[in-house]
Amino acid sequence: QVQLVESGGGLVQSGGSLRLSCAASGFTFSAYAMRWYRQAPGKERELVALISVGGSTNYADPVKGRFTISRDNAKNTSYLQMNSLKPEDTAVYYCNAAILSKTYWGQGTQVTVAS
Repeated sequence: QVQLVESGGGLVQSGGSLRLSCAASGFTFSAYAMRWYRQAPGKERELVALISVGGSTNYADPVKGRFTISRDNAKNTSYLQMNSLKPEDTAVYYCNAAILSKTYWGQGTQVTVAS
């Protein structure tokens, strides 16, 4: 079955960096776009970044120039490199894949940015 497992979250000071990983299994990873979402307390889940099958990327305006999404098809893993972190980046970050009309989510990883 499809599984998405995030890792790499934690507590970091404002201005710091973290790299999140999403290990995927149960499907042909290289054939699907991958997305990262986040959900802050009391707010709706929002799309942060996506990477297409061909490697094209798109970012939400608040993270442009600071976050970088990538993928390693040999390792079935997507990454989210987050630099210049701000307190408003504090959220649970989720990996997402849409496969054959179904949407799959990981369990999420907490990112907390202290001011």
